[in-house]
Amino acid sequence: MRVLVVGGGGREHAIVWKLAQSPKVDKIYCAPGNAGIALDAECVPIKAEDIEGICAFAKENQVDLAVIGPEVPLAMGIVDELEKTGITVFGPNKKCSQLEASKAFTKSFLERHQIPTAGYKEFTDKQELLEAAGLFGYPMVLKADGLAAGKGVVIAENEEDAKKAIEEMMGDRVFGSAGDKVVVEEFLTGVEASMLCFVDEHTIVPMESAQDYKRIYDGDQGPNTGGMGTYSPSLVFDNALEEQIREEILIPTLKGFQSDGLDFKGVLFIGLMISKDGPKVIEFNNRFGDPEAQSVLARLDSDLLDIFLAVTENRLADVEITWSDKKAVCVVLASGGYPGSYEKGKEITGLEKVDSDVVVFHAGTASEHICDEQSCRSAVVTSGGRVLGVTAIGNTHEQAREKAFDNVKRISFDGMQYRNDIGIINSNLL
Repeated sequence: MRVLVVGGGGREHAIVWKLAQSPKVDKIYCAPGNAGIALDAECVPIKAEDIEGICAFAKENQVDLAVIGPEVPLAMGIVDELEKTGITVFGPNKKCSQLEASKAFTKSFLERHQIPTAGYKEFTDKQELLEAAGLFGYPMVLKADGLAAGKGVVIAENEEDAKKAIEEMMGDRVFGSAGDKVVVEEFLTGVEASMLCFVDEHTIVPMESAQDYKRIYDGDQGPNTGGMGTYSPSLVFDNALEEQIREEILIPTLKGFQSDGLDFKGVLFIGLMISKDGPKVIEFNNRFGDPEAQSVLARLDSDLLDIFLAVTENRLADVEITWSDKKAVCVVLASGGYPGSYEKGKEITGLEKVDSDVVVFHAGTASEHICDEQSCRSAVVTSGGRVLGVTAIGNTHEQAREKAFDNVKRISFDGMQYRNDIGIINSNLL
């Protein structure tokens, strides 16, 4: 089969890497891809948001399956447009993609179908929101309604911080049109966890769990990022909790999709807060998490292509999905200054020193020719905030963690930053 993966980050590299292991895949294209993805696929210079260009390429190159990685083209309706050209697509359509593209849409869905979540209220008027500061007490959770690259959430500790955040969101428009509507939520306490699920119109199947680290600095300090690392499986989950999530969240969600006419086919990412009152949904995403995909897909034993095709054909229930008992740890290496402003074009060294059983998933990289007075050479350089995801497998979490960090230390680029506590299990949280 000829497969096109849309996107160019660490999540897409993990998808490409896993698809490349399938004996049924003859050719993989990736648009636009990156320097690491180029090792497993033919990268084509079409942006993920260029829906017209991607549709034309898929048709011209007789693509059998398109897999959509990022949230923005999903929200733009890329699935609908590709299907119009006769291409089979793995990913939710535009209507279903509102579950990630609009926080208010999801909160309304959760409330309507009595799925546990935080109390909320939505605002479109800045002055009204300023007057409602502290609505649910403090800390105050403010979420830009639209897509904001995983950074549109502010947790304000007091009234001063809340009003500053409101001014930035709705006055300065730091998140652009995503902040035209702001959702205020009750602050939940507990342990955050992630659950990714394969979903078709009849079935929802949770993948192995993963634990994400959102903040930039050790000890969960500093601003939120797109994710600084993960480990899988998450030690937050046990059989009793998984059964509770299935009964109170997964089954009602699938029934909600069916009753609301949301013919969801793809990956549903469920952000959870495991609170003293039980699991509650923080958010829905419409695609693999990044970097959750890196640690989860590293443990997938089944053929990913078979799963994707089963979802597109509404026969997910017929596929047996198997996972490795081994543990995975993914450590993200980020550019200096991230999640704020950062420079690109920093040469990355040491990639050739990484152990053969450790996978370095490329997120924000590019290939460049670097010339000096004597010669020119090809080099891999930084081109994004999150640059690489060093992913290791071990028999225990600690073994995987040690292997990951041992290999992290072999890689270098100017300004490189990473968290040192990825994979450390804090018993106080369990």
